[in-house]
Amino acid sequence: MKHPIIAREGWLYVLITLGVAVLVTLTAAWWWAVPFWLLFIFVLQFFRDPPRPIPSEPGAVLSPAHGKVVAIGEVDDPYLKRRAYRISIFMNVFSVHSNRTPVGGVVRGRWYYPGRFFNAAMDKASLENERNALWIRTVSGIDVVVVQIAGLIARRILCYVEKGDPVAGGERYGFIRFGSRVDVYLPPDARVDVKLGQWVQAGSVVIARMGGAAAVDETPDALAEASS
Repeated sequence: MKHPIIAREGWLYVLITLGVAVLVTLTAAWWWAVPFWLLFIFVLQFFRDPPRPIPSEPGAVLSPAHGKVVAIGEVDDPYLKRRAYRISIFMNVFSVHSNRTPVGGVVRGRWYYPGRFFNAAMDKASLENERNALWIRTVSGIDVVVVQIAGLIARRILCYVEKGDPVAGGERYGFIRFGSRVDVYLPPDARVDVKLGQWVQAGSVVIARMGGAAAVDETPDALAEASS
């Protein structure tokens, strides 16, 4: 199946801004049309969704978002009530906003929390902003939580998987419109492979490793067995 270049979540916005730009170009002086063409170009780049090569090495934890690593550290996991390593990735308006699963396994839980809209780069956004959390258990029984967090101007979190669904590592599972953040909670013995300030791509960059027992197993047989 050919990968779409423009995310399906953006088709309506692309068509509307293109239509307005064309209409103004045909009915007004050219300089009136310039802002509308710039808006169209911005919308087009915002909703781009290029294909990514997905690593399948054992134990790899893949980046769930395209953006800048803004926090790394051991914290209390508010979802599974455990100590965990949290890696936070901030997406600005120029990032690709498709979200991908960090590991393969089965979705054991999903939680949505309404909240506020602080700047997603701030640490308090993890617990106070609107967010959607997924608990994924790998085939070998390792628990990983990935959280989509709305940002200052983000007003729509989209998630396409539910509790009980099998997922593959690097699979596209959601989208956040306009500036946001994604947190990943890992077992405290995970080895982090990224640094603060580093830019990462969703699905193609390994952000941590959890050892052979936490291998990302994307085979249909393994996922089917895990979900049974």
